[in-house]
Amino acid sequence: MTKAVRDYQVLPPRVLMDPTARRLRDTYAVTPGIPLVKREFGFYALEAWRAQGMPGDADLADLFDLDPPGKLSLGQLGWCEAGLAPVFETQVLEDRGEHELVQDFAGRHVLYFRGRRDGFMPEYVDHPVKDMASFETQIAWRMDPSTPERYVDLDERMSLARDAAAQGLMITQNLVGGYMYLRSLMGPEGLLYAFYDMPEVVHACMEAWLELADEVIARHQHYVTLDEFFIAEDICYNGGPLISPRMMKAFLFPYYQQLINNIKARQLDRSRHLYIQVDTDGFADPVIPLYREAIGMDAMSPFEVAAGCDVVRTGREYPGLAIFGGIDKRILAAGRDAIDAMLERIVPTMRARGGYIPTCDHGVPAEVPYEDYLYYRRRVVALGGSS
Repeated sequence: MTKAVRDYQVLPPRVLMDPTARRLRDTYAVTPGIPLVKREFGFYALEAWRAQGMPGDADLADLFDLDPPGKLSLGQLGWCEAGLAPVFETQVLEDRGEHELVQDFAGRHVLYFRGRRDGFMPEYVDHPVKDMASFETQIAWRMDPSTPERYVDLDERMSLARDAAAQGLMITQNLVGGYMYLRSLMGPEGLLYAFYDMPEVVHACMEAWLELADEVIARHQHYVTLDEFFIAEDICYNGGPLISPRMMKAFLFPYYQQLINNIKARQLDRSRHLYIQVDTDGFADPVIPLYREAIGMDAMSPFEVAAGCDVVRTGREYPGLAIFGGIDKRILAAGRDAIDAMLERIVPTMRARGGYIPTCDHGVPAEVPYEDYLYYRRRVVALGGSS
């Protein structure tokens, strides 16, 4: 083994690891009783909180007692949309008075309020893929894994990744999952028809997804060993999965399995376990056994409570599954007694079980009062056993 591999591929002794990374690794391994990692999903409330007295220059990690990440995500493969290079030109297509029809970076036509791009749910009017011809002319060439612009900063990014690996930080390869990727190309309704009416186009899209992901990840793996493969999927709604298990097995799982097999075969440290995490909103319970069986899913997030998810129930049913999320964003806006009741039901049980990180089940909404969120942070940290 070369010196570079010894330096960057073999985990440092635990005593020399970054403390958060050490606790994060124990969390993924579902270690009972350890103090819980202090993390939050994200925030939609910051503007409202500043109006309520939150210091404008506050360091959020300091203010809310959040741990350093303990991991480094490599990215480059999309998140809610395809990893296009080049992306589409963002441009206003039509002035509709109070609204603008805009082509976004993913090639979708989106209706926005004039002059506003954030803070509300946009209306998607059109999507770029309607048939094989539109896939080939609009998307396929933008997913060419050999496009030089994908790698212009590769050495710089991989230098950071190697430094992180030397500290024991978990190295995560995150990417847009197949369902969310297909939805960004065809739209939620168009995709459902495509599974039946043009399955060959769906497979062509997934073949391009696999080819791009495999090549980009292979380049990353030349430098570092991956600890986690994170799939941003969003395949569920409040009633369960948006497509059937049969469709998942036909259109998603073969591509996931091939990619994961390729990743494992390329690992510089073959002894390292590759954790598989799937992220989906909605009622996720029905898909847990499917992902566990098909791709060996080790972790899942964020367990949306309004859709019926319950991390205590899931933790009992799947004792080996790492679980992240499950704090009801609605309860954070319901007062301190409600916050206490929720946390006292969830946190001690899940800490004793292990493999749990408490976070809001999506970004913290503006309806949550600033002082109540501070109260929540103090209580969750105390119940989670962290100082």
